[in-house]
Amino acid sequence: MATKFSKETYLYWYELMQLIRQFELMAEEKYKMEGKIRGFFHAYIGQEAIAAGCMTASRPDDPFITGYRDHGLALSKGVSANACMAELYGKSTGAAKGKGGSMHFFGVGVKFFGGHGIVAAQIGTGAGLAFAEKYKGTDNAVLTFFGDGAARQGMLHEVFNMAMLWKLPVVFICENNNYAMGTSVERTSNVVDIYKLADAYEMPGDSIDGMSAEAVHEGVTRAIKRAREGGGPTLLEIKTYRYKGHSISDPAKYRTKEEVEEYKQRDPIAQVTNSILTKKFATQADLDLINKRVADKVTAAVKFAEESPIPDDDEVYKDIYIDKNYPFIKD
Repeated sequence: MATKFSKETYLYWYELMQLIRQFELMAEEKYKMEGKIRGFFHAYIGQEAIAAGCMTASRPDDPFITGYRDHGLALSKGVSANACMAELYGKSTGAAKGKGGSMHFFGVGVKFFGGHGIVAAQIGTGAGLAFAEKYKGTDNAVLTFFGDGAARQGMLHEVFNMAMLWKLPVVFICENNNYAMGTSVERTSNVVDIYKLADAYEMPGDSIDGMSAEAVHEGVTRAIKRAREGGGPTLLEIKTYRYKGHSISDPAKYRTKEEVEEYKQRDPIAQVTNSILTKKFATQADLDLINKRVADKVTAAVKFAEESPIPDDDEVYKDIYIDKNYPFIKD
């Protein structure tokens, strides 16, 4: 059967999405059942196709920056499962030395610039990263992720104006999962098609199916091409759905079970699995081996986190600005 995407691409998507899903489920267990993870926690479960499609559409040198629902994108960009889990545990071996927690994963060595807790703050910082790339004369494109709630912030409008004025190489990606905390898009804005916000700045905008890795890859590829060629920014509204509440403490009573189940029928991992099996790129036994490899990696990450030391007290005075000597942790 003919396909636009290779066997290697589908298997890459499958393993990456399984890593994100299994990492989040394990971390949730350690939080809820065992109390080993504390503080804020925002799961990426259901949105994995966005991370997968963006990774195959971009290059390693293209910076990523996002908000506080950052675990999935950090893992995708190359921050190790060990470093991510250790950060959730507040350990010194974590991605931010245990001082950032769930909302502030970081990985400069793999061009992952956060993890930002202030709603919409990353939109401005993402434009700043794009300005830096243009200033240095690279052809890198910055992928700046934010949620539908952040699209209501004034920061977005100021940045859109500047990004278009200076033709910055940035792709603005709104991961629209339908709810800003517990409030639906329809209750917060007269403009429910968020991609249309780009029209006021004569910026290209597009709406993409965020449950499909294929659709995400194709849409992001077009936007990155424009950025690399000097055409400036693009706004992509990638429509997705989070299966869990806004945060781990949110019972999500503002939506019906029927609504959640409807989206689960379009689960991004199930869609990729079906494509792999239909196109005979792998057997179920092959996928089971991948699942085992992912499970072993997540289990090892928990062991790493639990055996790692907590930060020394004097760490509170460090990294106020930058510590160039901190080695980036990889698997």
